[in-house]
Amino acid sequence: MPGLDGLRGMAALYVVLFHCWLLTFPGFPANSGPAWTGWMMYGRLAVVFFLVLSGFSLALSPARKGWQLGGTARFLRRRAWRILPPYWAALAFSVLIARYVVPASHFGPPTRSSLLVYGLLGQDMFSAPTPNGAFWSIAVEAELYLVFPALLFIRRRWGAVLLVSAVTLPVIARGLLAPHANPAEGLNWLTPDLAPVFVAGVVTAGIVTASERIRGLPWHWLSALAALPPLALIVTKGSVWTMHHSYWMNLAVVPAMALLLAALTTGRPTPLLRLLATRPIRALGDFSYSLYLIHLPIVMIVIRKLAPHVVPPGVPTFLLTLALSVPLSLLTAWLFARYFENPFKRTRSWRAMLGAGARKGRAVEGTS
Repeated sequence: MPGLDGLRGMAALYVVLFHCWLLTFPGFPANSGPAWTGWMMYGRLAVVFFLVLSGFSLALSPARKGWQLGGTARFLRRRAWRILPPYWAALAFSVLIARYVVPASHFGPPTRSSLLVYGLLGQDMFSAPTPNGAFWSIAVEAELYLVFPALLFIRRRWGAVLLVSAVTLPVIARGLLAPHANPAEGLNWLTPDLAPVFVAGVVTAGIVTASERIRGLPWHWLSALAALPPLALIVTKGSVWTMHHSYWMNLAVVPAMALLLAALTTGRPTPLLRLLATRPIRALGDFSYSLYLIHLPIVMIVIRKLAPHVVPPGVPTFLLTLALSVPLSLLTAWLFARYFENPFKRTRSWRAMLGAGARKGRAVEGTS
């Protein structure tokens, strides 16, 4: 689907900028940096967009096939093949950096329990010193993969309205029953308010088989209208209020994100599609998963180990971090993807991967 890889790439790059900002200026969620950097401090919303996009991407093929998955075991095996090898490689990289160069959190370097919890994607349920603060969302995504077949069954059997209601209403009820109607969010059990986010993407994938009348609706303008209320809250209430109410903000931004995907699927807005189709943006999207996985240790090395010896804190540190961390993260992620992600994108099994390697070796010998 045109534009999806570009969207992933831009979202991943935004997360990199967010961590450059977050680790430079203390006091989050208050903005202690210059006002012109304030737009970089909403990294959580980028992860929300990743989950909407993930549900949408995974549901595109089933939507074209009557919402049939084609086998639960096959789906989970292919997801594991695609997601886990790069993740485990990034986990090893992050553990080495966090243990021997710079700790990834104030809880200290990762321990054996960290390897167990993060290796088995249990960080959404169990606490352990993190080797990489960006890994929390990978566990959430894995949990959503496990329930994806059930979500498709509900969509196929009872329709989109019941699916959205069945997932969203319990989340709303949980929120309303919490103290001050605002559930506290920590490092664990982050999934409940993000399940409707994923489901919104799943339901939106139905646009690919919708009638011409539905596809012809001005989805891009509807997306812009849906974005106005959450944007108004962010601007008027400020970052502290927004982050303290992230449980509800996660839900508030989803309609605009889902409608944007519907718009792009129907070919609008044309300028955005053209931007997303440019070679640099498509290339960025191609290794966006790797960029998300490995950028944070690089940013931390620059900020914690290099910058204090070169520039004063504050804006000089931030500018140095941008100048070094962004290109280093992009280059490292591109190399990482080449060896730890792309082989698992191009093949579906170890036998296929070894066979592709053997064919490549014979081709090289034939040209020498």
